[in-house]
Amino acid sequence: MAAGETRAHRRVDLGHAEALRLLGSVSLGRIVFTRQALPTVRPVDHVLDDGDIVIRTPEGAALTSHAQEVESTGVVVAYEADAIDPDTHLGWSVVVTGYARLVTDPAELEHIRGLLRPWMSVEPTDQAVRIRPELVSGVLLTETDGAARTTR
Repeated sequence: MAAGETRAHRRVDLGHAEALRLLGSVSLGRIVFTRQALPTVRPVDHVLDDGDIVIRTPEGAALTSHAQEVESTGVVVAYEADAIDPDTHLGWSVVVTGYARLVTDPAELEHIRGLLRPWMSVEPTDQAVRIRPELVSGVLLTETDGAARTTR
């Protein structure tokens, strides 16, 4: 492809199962939650466990503290993960909205510790949060058939 040319892209909406499959193929995403009435975004590692997204979090983290306050219903969060090539802008993105609950059962917490190794070792990650997906959306960004087009 010559300088100044880009390929036309096509957006394909993904179904629920395919979106969760892709989300499970990566280990890093971003959780969005409310802190002091404002949206907050944090990068976290995750694993899919029995259809839920599970993250480990440092004790006392803002999300954990908020999840403890509303333990019975959980706290509404969004979770996003993607794999998009920075050069071609091709790949996929998945967004899940659901309820996050602090994991309090010692046996379940031990199970999660065996599944998920934290990527940051700055603080102890003693707690885990389980996100039950309620809304799942995903897009695949792919090239369209046809010639490259010139950009200015």
